[in-house]
Amino acid sequence: MAGQIRVGIGGWTFEPWRGVFYPDDLVQRRELEFASRAMTSIEINGTYYSSFKPDSWRKWRDETPDDFVFAVKASRFCTNRKILAQAGDSVGKFLNQGLTELGGKLGPINWQFMGTKKFDAEDFAAFLNLLPDELDGVALRHAVEVRNQSFATQAFYDLCAEQNVAIVYGKTEDEDERWPEIDEPTADFTYARFMSSHEHLDNGVTDDELAGFAKQTRAWAKRGDVFAYFIAGAKVRNPAAAQALIAKLGKK
Repeated sequence: MAGQIRVGIGGWTFEPWRGVFYPDDLVQRRELEFASRAMTSIEINGTYYSSFKPDSWRKWRDETPDDFVFAVKASRFCTNRKILAQAGDSVGKFLNQGLTELGGKLGPINWQFMGTKKFDAEDFAAFLNLLPDELDGVALRHAVEVRNQSFATQAFYDLCAEQNVAIVYGKTEDEDERWPEIDEPTADFTYARFMSSHEHLDNGVTDDELAGFAKQTRAWAKRGDVFAYFIAGAKVRNPAAAQALIAKLGKK
């Protein structure tokens, strides 16, 4: 049985989306309500830079449809450090800010690492051991986004597979930001970030690119749930790209 596919964008507050994705007359406080009915998931990005009160998490939960799911980008204070094994306090602070208020709407957590971070098997294993399987009775799923070629090794894949941690598949066409496109089935779900939308295209992607994304996403779904987000690139076009992929996937 194929897994469930969820497609969305990063965040929901972006001024250039007004009049392009959001109607001009939509009040800002209703942007999440609108976006969550146009997508099937959203990656919360603001948590990378700061924490939020439990009331905020409850508000996000209540403003979105029953079958909607958020992914959450982990705090940079957990991952941007020399020794990952020492991140325990930061991991605990991030996880206990109120994430579990989302309940069943809490999807995977993306632990993103800088491009300068190189693979150290012992230290990375220690970091993965800091990530709990559940919190407050809510199951947690973890994904790691690495951007250094040193992670393109079987030792890294094996570590993630042992912990059921997904390796984020990152797709970019930016010549200044090249990192390994790792597509390894290390978890029972797939986490993908597409970063190659084009501003001159109404849908953000060409028909061929859209067909390729759809084919790839369906293949991932054969091995479990899929969470795919259009991030960065021509950000103004990402909602259109996500909606185009959702529509494409809905066709046989």
